Amino acid sequence: MAHRTLRILAAALAGSVLTACTTEPASTATTTGGKGSSDGKLVLGFAQVGAESGWRTANTKSVRDAAEKAGITLKFSDAQQKQENQIKAIRTFIQQKVDVIAFSPVVESGWDTVLKEAKNAGIPVILTDRAVDSQDTSLYRTFLGSDFVKEGQEAGKWLVKEYEGTSEPVNIVELQGTTGSAPANDRKAGFAEAIKGDPKFEVVASQTGDFTRAKGKEVMQAFLKAHEDIDVLYAHNDDMALGAIQAIEEAGKKPGTDIKVISIDGIKDAFVAMKDKKINVVVECNPLLGDQLMDLAKKVAAGEDVPRRVETEEGVFTQDRAAAALPGRQY
Repeated sequence: MAHRTLRILAAALAGSVLTACTTEPASTATTTGGKGSSDGKLVLGFAQVGAESGWRTANTKSVRDAAEKAGITLKFSDAQQKQENQIKAIRTFIQQKVDVIAFSPVVESGWDTVLKEAKNAGIPVILTDRAVDSQDTSLYRTFLGSDFVKEGQEAGKWLVKEYEGTSEPVNIVELQGTTGSAPANDRKAGFAEAIKGDPKFEVVASQTGDFTRAKGKEVMQAFLKAHEDIDVLYAHNDDMALGAIQAIEEAGKKPGTDIKVISIDGIKDAFVAMKDKKINVVVECNPLLGDQLMDLAKKVAAGEDVPRRVETEEGVFTQDRAAAALPGRQY
């Protein structure tokens, strides 16, 4: 009887070892079926940049609301504008075996290692709002967001048209976004491309304001002290522009008149400033990407083909359009 019991135990043990050895490895596991959720829902890990602006707050709300509406379990992380926090969040998502990872990169470079880890784990990655500069495009499935170069070009085109027919020098100060980020790099490049054909345009100062209102004000104060004759402010986002407007007014100048103000994003506060003639033009950058993101997440999790790049529709708003458009702004 004892020998028979031992044989049964041995057989059971061998069976359990065999089962463990034939478990599907993470690198080839399917991405469907809600690996990270006990209720079988698709699980999306989303690593947000932070909450540095009104635009970013609206973007986060859009993602949260869309996930709930789509029946997707959202694991959310706020990186507080630090790349190391985003990398840590992505590695946590990998450990949690989420179905899809999406993130808006703080900066463009330095992502290959962690994205390879996600790829090896069989978890598809979607870039939202901001791109990465990796040469290995297999590390992510698609990009969802805006064409930042085009936004900079649109800002520059407006300026060229505004000063058409004049030959007087035009001194420009530029408030850049977070150093090394895709929108900062691309909006700067697009603007420079648009104005380079006319020598009267000169960027006399360019410095980061980190996309925040407080930093925008601080840097604009420094610009005003260093340069007596500033004709134009070009801000990479509305929050920096609004901070700079405070500095301009405190210096006894009239924003929108003494210093023309060009901004990018399109938040409600910027439209109010346009209506009040303090901002001259805003190039729109749509933060309401949630519904499109959830649709893409479902498709990549199911193994479907998706476009490598999905762009949002955006416009250019001047003062004469601001008042009419203001009531319909959702952010």
